[in-house]
Amino acid sequence: MQRAVILVIVVNAITIGCETSAYLMERAGDLLHTIDRVALAIFVLELGARLYAYRAAFFKDPWNWFDAIIVAVALIPASGPTSVLRALRILRALRLVSAVPSMRRVVGALLTAVPGMASIIGLLVLMIYIAAVIATKLFGDIVPERFDELPRSLFTLFQIMTGDDWGNVAQEVMEHKPWAWIFFIVYILMSTFVALNLFIAVVVNAMNEDGEAVRQSRAEPSPELESVKRELAAVNAKLDQLLMRERPEELRSPADR
Repeated sequence: MQRAVILVIVVNAITIGCETSAYLMERAGDLLHTIDRVALAIFVLELGARLYAYRAAFFKDPWNWFDAIIVAVALIPASGPTSVLRALRILRALRLVSAVPSMRRVVGALLTAVPGMASIIGLLVLMIYIAAVIATKLFGDIVPERFDELPRSLFTLFQIMTGDDWGNVAQEVMEHKPWAWIFFIVYILMSTFVALNLFIAVVVNAMNEDGEAVRQSRAEPSPELESVKRELAAVNAKLDQLLMRERPEELRSPADR
């Protein structure tokens, strides 16, 4: 059932992408719409079956809420004022996250890493703000289209942090102040390389901890299994006592005899 739902999600995501092509819509528009409606009906039936099976426990799982919201958005009429919501049908592809266990683990690890990532984001924002104030004071007069005010400087430095056209920005400033390369190199090293590596380190550490927890849960016997083992041991002990009472001579050792 899980594999069938995954297949439907993939097919539906492909058909929604095909609907963006005017060429395909002219030749197979009715077929694409039919596949879309069939996929939505399957999602509704699958969600209803899970709700019937789990009853109140259905709402205790956040992934069930995730699936229910996506399906509910898809059921909103895509006409009139809500026609813009038709584009949100592609959100059904996100159901792969809840349908594939490995994807669920990755998302869970990312959510676990959010506190650490928030600290890094705060540090990065502080670094960009300090650099923007310095850049506005140093370069605002010579390159006003990029550093004349603090908001423009913040945007320019964010652009440089992403690596977008930072060389041309640096060249514009260096035509007037040749030593400006020091500022740009230090800023790129601190904002891009250091911050990016910190992000990667936090996420990888969270994923490693999540994987270790999964391995330990698989290695450690479950409480239910331990309870069954104890019950079996008690039953075996009682059977031995009954056998000893019924046939004591046969079960006794030669030395005891």
